[in-house]
Amino acid sequence: MSLDHALLVSLLEKPSSGYELARRFDRSIGYFWHATHQQIYKVLARMEEAGWISGELQAGEAAPDRKLYSVSRAGRSEVARWLAEPTEPEGVRDSLMVKLRGAAFGEAGALIPELEHHRALHANRLTAYRVIEARDFSGTLDRQRALQYQVLKSGIRYEQGWLEWCEEAIALLHGHEQDPPRREKK
Repeated sequence: MSLDHALLVSLLEKPSSGYELARRFDRSIGYFWHATHQQIYKVLARMEEAGWISGELQAGEAAPDRKLYSVSRAGRSEVARWLAEPTEPEGVRDSLMVKLRGAAFGEAGALIPELEHHRALHANRLTAYRVIEARDFSGTLDRQRALQYQVLKSGIRYEQGWLEWCEEAIALLHGHEQDPPRREKK
């Protein structure tokens, strides 16, 4: 997936200014697709030049003028093409996994604070997701909201899995704190 497609989906959900898109990314799509404000504005300009979106300047009465972007017919065609394109699962590239393997050759307990840090980060994200779930997804949902909720449920399950994994890894490392590190065979 490219940032272009993430922005097109976001604009299909609601036409927005670049500033509004950046804020929405910080609160929703940004949980699974990170982009800086600078990247968002750069991609918006490129998509407008390609004809995927159009921007309409709106004069501000109490605020500065803003450019409101919406998806064009060409942009909708691009989304349709992209939706039909096969997507392969993305592999995991995580230095924490390599460190955990390396803990067999060093002080295993030295990794516990980092795992506790990860556990806290995932617990905080799970709490944020649960707040969003309670606030935004109660009652009957239309198709768009049901699909958004499905994405959120994936995030909830991901964070729950990480929390369980962190607990197991921390318990394992606590159990091996006293074990001498493995030595290289000569």
